[in-house]
Amino acid sequence: MSGRASLAAVVAALVLGALLPAPPARAERLIVSVSNHRVTVTPNYSGEELVLFGSVEKDAATPATRNAYDLVVTVSGPRADMVTRRKERKFGIWINTDYRQFLQVPTYLALFANRPFDAIASPEVERRQQLGLNNVLLTQRVGPDYADVVPNDAFRSAFVRLRREHGLYREDTSAVTFLTPTLFRTGIPLPAEVPIGTYDVEIKLFSDGALVTKTDTAFEIVKVGFEQFVATTARQNGLIYGLVTACMALMTGWIASIVFRKD
Repeated sequence: MSGRASLAAVVAALVLGALLPAPPARAERLIVSVSNHRVTVTPNYSGEELVLFGSVEKDAATPATRNAYDLVVTVSGPRADMVTRRKERKFGIWINTDYRQFLQVPTYLALFANRPFDAIASPEVERRQQLGLNNVLLTQRVGPDYADVVPNDAFRSAFVRLRREHGLYREDTSAVTFLTPTLFRTGIPLPAEVPIGTYDVEIKLFSDGALVTKTDTAFEIVKVGFEQFVATTARQNGLIYGLVTACMALMTGWIASIVFRKD
């Protein structure tokens, strides 16, 4: 009986394996890394540039005719809610007349490629894969509704422009360099006012306008030194932080009154 049971189990496993879909053949794989996975921000931090490097690993399933690749790297920083306001001059002064809230959008966003996005893929693929700043989803609260509006929306355009002026949103279609047909590198500029937190890096490989494979990595930006001590204290011991701040303000005012006192 045990022999028959074992044979039946083997037959059942073979039948089940034949019915299940076979895993797709993997033609290429991306192997990537960044030069520093933990960036420390000190009081005299003035920005730096990380280096992303990697290679395309082929296997037996790779078509023999596939020799040219395109690469798109998307770096997104911590997400947060942000507001863009519209100002108008009325009665000789500038006042806020309207605003738009952007919900959980990247505080830092950079897209790099080896050539223009419209040369890499069709407009449909660009939109679907969010290639380029114009195709990245930036959800807004429009009254009671939530939507991602067209790229030429006035609030979205102003939001992206302001972030670009501070170096926090950027797009460069010549930043990725293929050192060989399968080895590549690109720089990731980090400005002085870079937000603290975890940064996700997504790497997409294209060939003949189609997505071949993708992978991801990450790095972290942290504060160190006195600034980090103050931030940690304010977050974990709010009452103590508030009392110390108030005492420092009183002490500063008292010292100033003595220094500038007129006899």
